[in-house]
Amino acid sequence: MKLKTKLYKEQIKEWPKEGHHIMAQYDDEKVVVYQSYRPAIGNFAMNNQYFGGPFKYTRMTWIKPNFLWMMYRNGWGTKEGQEIVLAIHLKKEAFERYLSKAVYSNYQEDIYTTRENWQEQVKNSSIRLQWDPDHNPYGDKIDRRAIQIGIRNNEIIKYATEDIIEIEDISQFVKEQHQHVLNKELDKLIVPEEKPYLSINNSINKLLRLKN
Repeated sequence: MKLKTKLYKEQIKEWPKEGHHIMAQYDDEKVVVYQSYRPAIGNFAMNNQYFGGPFKYTRMTWIKPNFLWMMYRNGWGTKEGQEIVLAIHLKKEAFERYLSKAVYSNYQEDIYTTRENWQEQVKNSSIRLQWDPDHNPYGDKIDRRAIQIGIRNNEIIKYATEDIIEIEDISQFVKEQHQHVLNKELDKLIVPEEKPYLSINNSINKLLRLKN
């Protein structure tokens, strides 16, 4: 596994407790995001290193850069249709492109001025963004907000075939760490090493309400 990992109990001391933050593992070349799929889609992606086969380009796909937010949504890989957990190493420039094109899923008066203007932007957008409460390993809400990004139309084809550096199947790692959660042994829990991500474009940081 190429993901860098670290004990949860050590990371939680460093992570921001509240505010809007893109918690992610990244470097100068890539940003890691997560998705969960049924075996037919997940195994095809892992074996071929792109999304194809039963993957539908006609539906919006959602990516999450925050590992624990993904674990909350997929029940640590136990929910039906989400058994294969993938760590997708994305080109950093692709992730930046998504952020630059993103339109909020819900109306933001200070950004879109009128509801009609927002609805028009949503209709014409290929990238959707949504902020939700982040969650701890047990699935409890915390004050920090977590982002998820929806991709569709022409962007989903680029995402599936051009924007990915590598796809890792981390399902076994997820199962092993879930056992620590079930045993209430968070001192043993290991998760991907993450820190707040800021865009290279300050106007995007302002639009997304990102904080240092």
